[in-house]
Amino acid sequence: MRKAKGEAEKLKNQLARALADYDNLRKRTEAEREIWAKFSAEEVLIKLLPTLDIFESAQKHLNDHGLGLAIGEFKKVLLEEGLVEIKLKEGDSFDPKVHEAVESVSGGKRGKVSELVLAGWRFEDGKVIRPAKVKVYGEKSKKEEELEKEMLRGDYV
Repeated sequence: MRKAKGEAEKLKNQLARALADYDNLRKRTEAEREIWAKFSAEEVLIKLLPTLDIFESAQKHLNDHGLGLAIGEFKKVLLEEGLVEIKLKEGDSFDPKVHEAVESVSGGKRGKVSELVLAGWRFEDGKVIRPAKVKVYGEKSKKEEELEKEMLRGDYV
C-alpha cells in the first residue's frame, strides 16, 4: 500500500510538472506569435511610409481637399497601428536618436534644427523606424566655404 501511495505521489508530481511545462510553452508560443505579428506589421508600415510622403508632397503642390482627407485617413491607420509622427519645429535641439541631419546650414544657433525635410516616425514605445530628416544650423568647414566661394566666382572647373 505504501509503495502504491509513493508511486501515485510520484505520478502526481510528474503530471503537475508536465502541465506547468505545457502552460509555459503555450505562453512562450503566444508571446513569440505576438512579436512576429508586430514585426510583420512593422515591415509593412515601413514600406507604406514612402507612399505617404508622395501623397504629402503632392498635397503641398495641389492643395486638394480629397487628397487631404485621404492623407488624414492614412495617418489615422498608422496611429491605430501604434505609429507616431516625430514632432519637431525650428529651433529644437538636434537629437541623433530621432533626427538624421541631411544638411548643415548657417544662420542659426549651432546644433539646432533649421528645417524639417522629411517626417520621422516611431512606435508609441519609442522605437524609431524612420528618423526625421532635418537641416541643422552649424558652421561650414573652411573647405566648404572655399568651395562655395569658388563656385560663386566660377573657378570650380
